[in-house]
Amino acid sequence: MNIFQEEHLLFNPATPESNSIPIIFAFPNEYTVGITSLGYQLVWATLAMRKDVNVSRLFTDINENLPQNPELLGFSFSWELDYVNIFNILESLKIPIRSKDRNHNHPLIFGGGPVLTANPEPFADFFDLILLGDGENLLPAFIDAYKEVRNADRETKLNHLATIEGIYIPSLYEVTYKSLDGEINSINPINNNIPATVKKQTYKSNILSASTVVTKNSAWENIFMVEVVRSCPEMCRFCLASYLTLPFRSASLEHSLIPAIEKGLQYTNRLGLLGASITQHPEFDQLLDYLNQEKYEDLRLSLASVRTNTVTEKLVNILTKRDCKSLTIAVESGSEKVRKIVNKKLTNEEIIEASINAKKGGLKGLKFYGMVGIPGENNEDIDLTIKMIEAVKKATPGLRLTFGCSTFVPKSHTPFQWFGVNKESQKRLQYLQKKLGAKKIEFRPESYNWSVIQALLSRGDRRLSQLLELTREYGDTLGSYKRAFKELKGKIPPLDFYVYETWKTDQVLPWQHLQTNLPVTTLIKHLEDSFNNLKN
Repeated sequence: MNIFQEEHLLFNPATPESNSIPIIFAFPNEYTVGITSLGYQLVWATLAMRKDVNVSRLFTDINENLPQNPELLGFSFSWELDYVNIFNILESLKIPIRSKDRNHNHPLIFGGGPVLTANPEPFADFFDLILLGDGENLLPAFIDAYKEVRNADRETKLNHLATIEGIYIPSLYEVTYKSLDGEINSINPINNNIPATVKKQTYKSNILSASTVVTKNSAWENIFMVEVVRSCPEMCRFCLASYLTLPFRSASLEHSLIPAIEKGLQYTNRLGLLGASITQHPEFDQLLDYLNQEKYEDLRLSLASVRTNTVTEKLVNILTKRDCKSLTIAVESGSEKVRKIVNKKLTNEEIIEASINAKKGGLKGLKFYGMVGIPGENNEDIDLTIKMIEAVKKATPGLRLTFGCSTFVPKSHTPFQWFGVNKESQKRLQYLQKKLGAKKIEFRPESYNWSVIQALLSRGDRRLSQLLELTREYGDTLGSYKRAFKELKGKIPPLDFYVYETWKTDQVLPWQHLQTNLPVTTLIKHLEDSFNNLKN
């Protein structure tokens, strides 16, 4: 059977009009990965419900019937290294990789998703336009604006689309550099009709998103996903998920969550609650009571990461009854000093109490998520993390403990965007592996080399487009990136500039012309507060 025929659609696709806009909407990975992306599902459903659009889906391993002459080709971009698949898809459709090489015979290439909203600059030369921010209102505004210039030439289309809030046209901005391998000098629009800054679009309703399709072929089989909250009120200083998506919004229990859940559970008994801090929803207790009803006794429930001091016995009891076997808690560090630096309002006592509640409530496992290389951290702080985990193990005998750990990576639009990666991070990961392994505590480190690549793309500018084309040929290892840097020596800054250097707060950043909901002055104040707190 065709994989698309095994989908349960939770919306009614429109019948396209005779003159509808032919669109290809792609996910640069396999179907099972793409269809599990709530963002991809929402954009596809939004397009498919319009009569003036005829949308076809494309994944790396399967596609629907594609139009011969698409006018728009979009990518939902949620993992940085998928850029290689974007190149492959463009070439397979005989479309030049770089926007400057395209003409009126080619579709406009647009992109959206977390990677591009955070920092589109390393990928800017490959897209004609980029949608920044929440898609609920932005996507319809984009299609409506495109229709107004549908029959115009390419230049007119792009100039018109640049006037819509949240639509960024990279080719209409000129970037100058102090030297080929030095800092950015300026980023300016090429004429006065183009806005000097592009503001990310923010959706402010309390009706949040839910799955538009349920299928056994998704990465999480037959899961129905509901967005409980968007953003996070905690504002940890390194956290892109919080700062980029502000303000914190919670879905209405009555008008968003319950109607969505009732609809989705007609098709499946597997429910995923999504959000950066779902237990901080103001009506989370009432949501739990709702899911604790007898009619949902065969429900299988999965939760995103929860805030430590919200792990109550009641929460864990309900989760256990609903086939949830473990919880994930982000603790960042066992050092009170480091948690103060990152604005993590949490004590070791609260971590131990949450762990005790997890065991009392019947959970079999608990996963902590931490980080090494946080600015201001030293080796003593790593030892404090080990002590904290040992204390949890002592307080909860029999509970399976896992410690997942990544390296600090600077993210755009956060107070820690100016810091580089700490070169000691790899040694600290190895030290944790040795010490926790000796205590029979499962340690799951994220690859340090992958963190370096992440940092490169996170703080990259347009000059990296040359590097990305080279690494495509060499492979996606750190060695391949270093090889490409050698080849481009003198033409672009070295790896250290992007990854390890601490940048000055008055430096022109690659994303300086892209505006989120907090100005740079506020980010600098939060940066200063992080270290001033240590003196208090």
